[in-house]
Amino acid sequence: MKLDNKWREHLDEIIDVKDVPIRGFTVKDELDPDIWQNEQRLKDYIAEHLYKIAKNFFVNLDLEWKIVKDVILTGSIANYNWSIYSDIDLHILVDFRDVDNNEKLVKDFFKNATMNWNRTHKIIVKDHEVELYVQDSRETHHSTGVYSLKNDRWVKTPTKYNPTIDYANVQKKAAKLMNDIDEIYELFAYKEYKQSYGEADRMKARIRKFRKTGLEKGGEYSVENLAFKVLRRSDYLQKLSSLKIMSYDKMMSVNGGIGSEIIKINLKEGKE
Repeated sequence: MKLDNKWREHLDEIIDVKDVPIRGFTVKDELDPDIWQNEQRLKDYIAEHLYKIAKNFFVNLDLEWKIVKDVILTGSIANYNWSIYSDIDLHILVDFRDVDNNEKLVKDFFKNATMNWNRTHKIIVKDHEVELYVQDSRETHHSTGVYSLKNDRWVKTPTKYNPTIDYANVQKKAAKLMNDIDEIYELFAYKEYKQSYGEADRMKARIRKFRKTGLEKGGEYSVENLAFKVLRRSDYLQKLSSLKIMSYDKMMSVNGGIGSEIIKINLKEGKE
C-alpha cells in the first residue's frame, strides 16, 4: 500500500502531455498466442485455471456457486488490441436478485469484495495479471470480445479493424487526471488528511463515471477508456486507491495527529 517514495519529488513538475505514455494501443494480427488456441478457443489448461480462480473467490464469500450464470473473459486480452499491459479481466456473472432483493447492497458487497481481492492478490497468468469483477448478468457489456469459460465458446467474437484513435486527446486527458491525483497526494504530504481523503474519494468516482461514459459513447477505443488505461499502466489508479486508504488511516489515528484533534473537537461539542 505504500506510495512511491520518489513521487513527492515530482510534485513540482507538472506532467507534460508529451510525457504521457500511450504505447501499446495498436491492433495485432492475432490474439495473444500464449492464451488462445488458433484464435478459436481458450487454451484448455488456462481456461480450467481461470475458472478455478473465479470459483475459489466466489465460494470463499460463503455464496453458492450454482447461482453463477457464467464466468467470462473480456477486455483487451480477448481482443486484437491486447498488449503486454493487458490484464486478464475475469468477470463472474450473477443476477444480483438471486443474492438479495436489495440490489444496491449486493452491488456494494461485490464491489468491496473484488476490490479487496484485487488489492491483496497478484496472480500472473502468461505475464498478465488476473483482475476479478462480479457483474450483474443483466448489465450491458461494452467489450467487443467476450469468451464464456463455462461454455468454452465465444459469446461475442472479436474482429480485426483499424480504429481511429485520438492520441493527442488521450494524452491530454490522462495528463490532466495524473496532475489532479498528484495534487491530492500533495494534500496528503502536507498532512491535510481529511481533505485528501475526500478528494481521493471524489476522484475515484469521477474516473469511474469518466470511463463509463466513454465506453457507452465510443467503446473500447474512446478517449476516456484509453486515458483510463494510461492511468492504470502508470500505476496512478493504484496510487489513488492507496491515497484514500492511507488518508483515512491517518485521519482516524489517535497519536497526537489529526485523529486526536477530531476527538477533542467532538468531545467539546458533546458528541460521542
